[in-house]
Amino acid sequence: MAENGNGAAPQAAPQVKMQVLAQYARDVSFENAVAQKGTQGGEVQPEIQVAVSLDARKRPTDNQYEVITKYKVTSMNKATNETLFLMELDYAGVFHIENVPDDQLHPFLLIECPRILFPFARRIISDMTRDGGFPPLNIDTVDFVSLYRQELARRAQAQQAQETPTAVS
Repeated sequence: MAENGNGAAPQAAPQVKMQVLAQYARDVSFENAVAQKGTQGGEVQPEIQVAVSLDARKRPTDNQYEVITKYKVTSMNKATNETLFLMELDYAGVFHIENVPDDQLHPFLLIECPRILFPFARRIISDMTRDGGFPPLNIDTVDFVSLYRQELARRAQAQQAQETPTAVS
């Protein structure tokens, strides 16, 4: 065993503990625009856009956090540019987390926790689109690391824009 310079064995960092205490749909909506408007016939060329956003907050209990993944799925007909359906899902999890250093807690909450929630949200999205009268939508895996980095860059850019003095003529 290696020594840390003062004759003592190095201290191992405490192991990260994470437990999912609950997960649930906070808000769900599905709007089938085709059924509401009636079908005109013709060719349908669906184009699907998926927007994902994240939120995390500390809960009053020690070491507990709520993480919310928000999905907005819009399907448009490329041929007519009309909306086929609009689906929104806010899917949340309550996590008990220990031994994550403070400087690593924010990325942990917005990367690791959403990764755990994702398969369950994906299933709900698939079921909702199928139950709404469309083929089941199995959304692609979300790169939460990339999403987190984009949000950091957006915040830095917004902060820089606030700090930059504007010339007054």
